[in-house]
Amino acid sequence: MKILLVYPDYPDTFWSFRHALKFISKKASYPPLGLLTVASMLPKEWEKRLIDMTVEPLTDKHIMWADYVFISAMYVQRESVREIVAKCKGLGVKIVAGGPLFTTGYEDFQDIDHLILNEAEITLPPFLEDLKEGRPKHVYTSDQRADINKTPIPLWELVNMNKYASMCIQYSRGCPFDCEFCNITSLFGHKIRTKTKDRLLVELDSLYLQGWRGGVFIVDDNFIVNRGELKKEVLPAIVEWMEKRIYPFFFNTQASINISDDEELIKLMVQAGFSSVFVGIETLSEESLIECGKFHNRNRDLVACVKKIHGFGMQVQGGFIVGFDSDLPTVFEKLTTFIQKSRIVTAMVGLLNAPRGTRLYQRLLKEGRLLKEVSGDNTDLSINFIPIMDYETLINGYKRLFSSIYSPRYYYERVLSFLKNFKPLQKGRIQFHCCYLRAFIKSIWFLGITGRERFYYWKLFFWVLFCRPRLFPLAITFTIYGFHFRKISEKLFI
Repeated sequence: MKILLVYPDYPDTFWSFRHALKFISKKASYPPLGLLTVASMLPKEWEKRLIDMTVEPLTDKHIMWADYVFISAMYVQRESVREIVAKCKGLGVKIVAGGPLFTTGYEDFQDIDHLILNEAEITLPPFLEDLKEGRPKHVYTSDQRADINKTPIPLWELVNMNKYASMCIQYSRGCPFDCEFCNITSLFGHKIRTKTKDRLLVELDSLYLQGWRGGVFIVDDNFIVNRGELKKEVLPAIVEWMEKRIYPFFFNTQASINISDDEELIKLMVQAGFSSVFVGIETLSEESLIECGKFHNRNRDLVACVKKIHGFGMQVQGGFIVGFDSDLPTVFEKLTTFIQKSRIVTAMVGLLNAPRGTRLYQRLLKEGRLLKEVSGDNTDLSINFIPIMDYETLINGYKRLFSSIYSPRYYYERVLSFLKNFKPLQKGRIQFHCCYLRAFIKSIWFLGITGRERFYYWKLFFWVLFCRPRLFPLAITFTIYGFHFRKISEKLFI
């Protein structure tokens, strides 16, 4: 059997980092972890190929080679999925599909031959058994949850790691919280399932033995939900593993704001090589936090929480949302002020949307306020429901906010303020790659010479060079990120 695994194209969004990746000659941020894991679940004797369309185009020749095309996708990849399906149908090749897009809306894809929904560890084996017997069904679904310690190691040999900026692994699934706008619990449940420290180290070994050196994204929606286990076993084991190998990786992940309550946890994460963490701050309004059910963010000095994490040497990337029913027109200025004051360099501000599988979707459906399905990109000015705030006020305020925080003046002011107060833990060897030198040279040309931010670029350049030379690589990285973010903000005004 010949299996072609296809990861659809990913549009130009905030998190695609497409404009930044060009500086380091990389094609994509991360490989498709889900498809690589599914590849390991297929019979070993089957031939397997992967086409990641964020890295290379899908051709008719690729499809005609295969007996089946396997697709996994998220909402934001919907249009690319439809193109892939049409191409496969035209060439007479059958399609097997799974992942978040299909699990929450498989009814929209009746032309796909086989839909493997929910968690593949549960629903893929019966499909493979039925396929072997010549009677595969159209839909496979289950409300069972997988033991992720039994999930196979991703089939890394299917990807060219040199095409990616970072690798990725998973430690846990599930989330104990119930935020109204989030569909994670509908996909993975409230019960937290984690991998043992030994299993996690096996996965790190798999990347290490493939020759990877650099960033590793731990994709968990909330890495710190089992703090006791992390502090007692997992993080100390990672610290020891990293020290033995002279720190070949640096990690980033996602966590809730209550990470700031646990100094021991933050210290261990930093010692283990965690350099940044994405935190869903969402809103400064207590009313909006109550509205969306994000109670763990309430009654906090959020600026102090962020600065505390920074103080231990871990950068906070912040997620924010505007468009809650409780939001007032003052929300835009307040968020701008907060982002600058908290020194969050990478601030992802999106418009509220209601994906299927969320409590918000169900509420708005009952209220008759749903307009359409989400696009999956909450920075593209699309909103799939009727907001309480006047629509024009909301959109114009959002445009103003996004363009302000990523204007050269505001962005470089934030970067400089962050670097003045940031003291990362220096461990292991400094890794040098030719792509870093190329990125540095490109930054001088595109940002320091031809860019409209050149005044701010050189001000930062010389300050870091003479005052904090150890942070020079990070500063140049931030300038490149800023270029990407400004390109995204410029799209809002087309």
